[in-house]
Parts: sequence; C-alpha cells; structure tokens
Amino acid sequence: MDVVRVSALREHLAGTGWLEAVGVFAGSLRRSVSRRGAGELLLVGTEAYEPWHLAAHLEDEAAWSDVPGLAPTLLRHRPPAGAPVHLTQGLPRLAEARRGATVLVVAREAAGAPLLERIRDARRHGATVLALDGAAAADTGDLGGLAHERLAVGTAAEEPFDLAQHLVGAAAGQSPARRSALGRLADLAVRLTTAPPISRW
Repeated sequence: MDVVRVSALREHLAGTGWLEAVGVFAGSLRRSVSRRGAGELLLVGTEAYEPWHLAAHLEDEAAWSDVPGLAPTLLRHRPPAGAPVHLTQGLPRLAEARRGATVLVVAREAAGAPLLERIRDARRHGATVLALDGAAAADTGDLGGLAHERLAVGTAAEEPFDLAQHLVGAAAGQSPARRSALGRLADLAVRLTTAPPISRW
C-alpha cells in the first residue's frame, strides 16, 4: 500500500464513522491483552483463510508500542509437520483458553461449525472473544453472537478485508489518549511504505 492510496483512503473514510469503529474495536483488543491478569492472544482464521498478515502486523505493533500482549499465537486448521514452532499451533489450543485469554477471530467468510464450537467453548471458559469478519454489520450470524466485540467489515466501508486488518493492527498499537484515528492512519502509511519486510511469517 502506498502513501497516495492511504491519503486517498483517509479522505474517503473521513466522516463516515468507519475509522472510529476501527478505533473502538482496536481499543477493545488493546485493553483485553494489556489488562491485569491478561493471558495470551490467540489469533485464528477460518479453514479457507489464515490471517498471516494480521499476525505479522500485531507482532510488530507489540514491539513498537511496548504492549507485548499484542503479539499473537497464530492457530492453524492444518499445521504442517516440520514448520517452525510458531507456525505449528493448531485449533486444540483453543481448548486451553481460559479467563484472561483473548481469542481474535478473523473470518472473511462464514466460520464453520467446528471452529464456532471451539470458540463457544473458549468463551464459556472465560476467554474474551473478538471478531473481525466480512459480514455486514446487520448480519450478526453465529460468530457475531459469540463475540464480546465485533467489527463487521462487510461492504459498508467499500474497502478490502485485508485493509481492515491493517487499520486494526495499527490502531491497536496506539494509545487512544495519544493519537486520533486519522493520526494512527497516518502512522500506518509511514510504516507500510518504509518498514523493512517481515521475515518471521
């Protein structure tokens, strides 16, 4: 993403309330992973969509913002044998989620029944469930009903689903008291155009 596109995006979204919605969701994420007694952040996608880029951005934000809890554990539906340890964590880890843990679900399309059941169990055991999904805001669906906090991308903002993840990652790394939503987006533009490529993921 280049500076011109980000600048155009700022103008396009100004006054729509969408940046504010991103800020509220990202603030919930930041508070959940930094509160007293917070456990790990478990990041999980659907069987067809793994949120690699969000995992990498959150890890960077954890270092930049000095909020280590933002560094996620990416859970995969079919972790390959022989992959690096941080890429071999599977869905059974959701069974270990208890009070203090945060489960961030990223679903471009509907989450399948097996994933929803595991998320339901994690919530039942006290984990905080946040959902970033591709459904419209009015469509609560099964995932929306399980989430404590939800950001529905849908088509309301007319922006790609991956862009929503960039914005959430950048906003989660910034203290709301320090920067406005537009200021965080400006920081994102700089990071996306000047930061070295991420190699861990």
